[in-house]
Amino acid sequence: MSAEPSRAAVVQQASRGSVPRPNLALLLIATAQLMVYLDATIVNVALPHIQRSLSFSGSDLEWVVNAYSVTFGGLLLLGGRAGDRLGRKRVFIAGTAAFAIASMAGGLAQGQAWLLAARAVQGAGSAVIAPTALSLVSTIFPEGPRRNRAMAVYAGATAGGGAVGLIAGGFLVSYLSWRWVFFVNVPIGLGLALGALRAFPESARRRGQFDLPGAVTGTCGLAALVYGLSNAAGSVNGAANWGSPKIAGSLAAAVVLLVAFVNIEMRVCEPLLPLRLLRSRDRSGAYLVMLCTEAALYGMFFFLTIFMQEVWGYSPLKTAVAYLPMFCTLLGLAGVCAAIIPRTGARPLLIAGSAITAGGMLWISRINEHSTYLHGLLVPMVVATIGFGILFVPMNLVAMARVETENSGIASSLLNAGEQIGGSTGLAVLGTVAWTVVADSIRGQLATAGKPVTGAVPAPVYTQALASGFTRGFEVAAAVVLLAMVASITLIRVTKRDIAGVSLSGPTGQASDGEPVSAA
Repeated sequence: MSAEPSRAAVVQQASRGSVPRPNLALLLIATAQLMVYLDATIVNVALPHIQRSLSFSGSDLEWVVNAYSVTFGGLLLLGGRAGDRLGRKRVFIAGTAAFAIASMAGGLAQGQAWLLAARAVQGAGSAVIAPTALSLVSTIFPEGPRRNRAMAVYAGATAGGGAVGLIAGGFLVSYLSWRWVFFVNVPIGLGLALGALRAFPESARRRGQFDLPGAVTGTCGLAALVYGLSNAAGSVNGAANWGSPKIAGSLAAAVVLLVAFVNIEMRVCEPLLPLRLLRSRDRSGAYLVMLCTEAALYGMFFFLTIFMQEVWGYSPLKTAVAYLPMFCTLLGLAGVCAAIIPRTGARPLLIAGSAITAGGMLWISRINEHSTYLHGLLVPMVVATIGFGILFVPMNLVAMARVETENSGIASSLLNAGEQIGGSTGLAVLGTVAWTVVADSIRGQLATAGKPVTGAVPAPVYTQALASGFTRGFEVAAAVVLLAMVASITLIRVTKRDIAGVSLSGPTGQASDGEPVSAA
């Protein structure tokens, strides 16, 4: 009777890309990626119901989105590093288990703080799952056709997560409750954790330091910045007060913490964010384009979801269906841009995409309570989405151009982190503008009608105020995307040759010792 393989043999087998159940492993990886990326849209559809159930204000409701994205983006680099240092299998299991437990807690939430804490833990779990899942692809599947097919499945799960989340969220909220957008993750997460025990290979632990001070100061600084920006919005009973102790204190703390983060990254031996990556003007420009693009995209989702349900009276399912043309457009354009970019280069597409997105956002800003979906939203939403679709491929390629192999994981992870950070900070800024205008509009309408500003706001007053506030929010979003166009014109100088050899398969380069490099 043969002896069980030793731990060293299992690790050696995994490093060669041979595992007993590679198809099961790929199914688990794709499902994990799908779960992480559907979570944003599945919760987005439920926002108005969450707001009514737990009595969130407009600006506080943003934190249902931002609590997740801040911890996801802030801890993403640390999560990838944890997989390298502690072993990808055990870290993946810990991340999925934490995500499932936090989802259960979110579904059971009886108050705002409870739900937001659960969302923050979900984000931390995602920060571990996302880079580790991608690293497992490079660990399990050898280079060549097998890895390419695995990457195609992985990319499909990422792209499909948003659309699946919309439809699933629409059904769950319409026919069950908003709480089920969280409960649905529990069996998925626990199933992933149990399946990983059998399907994933062990990976050896590697020596090295964790940049915990950098992770803490960076994440807390980002959270303080988002908190200060989102809470600066005015209310019905008062104008915005940037000088209030709460707002001033949080913004001051953000400055101190983020300066400390930069100082730490300049001094530690193994920083989460090697600042040398930002010395490239092209790469810094691509990250700036990413921040601006995600700010506008998050704002569009947030505002339109509330608008369609609160102003037009759409059900969650009808709201989800209304978004489907957007996702179909995004998926179609990704392949088109990948095909034409060798001929056009990245810079023309970045400039054109920014201009089209800004125009689409400005067009959407014309929407009001009397508009209809077919005549007031569908076409401008598709136009804005065409711009987004044109932007995503070239900005990823520019960010990865001329990156050394040993830094490919970090450079790619920064794009993922930039997506979450740009979305959370952008939503905070756009939300502050929009909710301040909403409050001003309510006060003005009530004053004109000679009614007090205390008590319940009449529905017609509220819907008109929402239309006014979101109009201004979309106008600011258009200006933010124009900043991306300026960055593309002034900073991006990458040539066709520079991006010719760049792969978008992910941060799966090989270090000199042959050890797969994870997304951190």
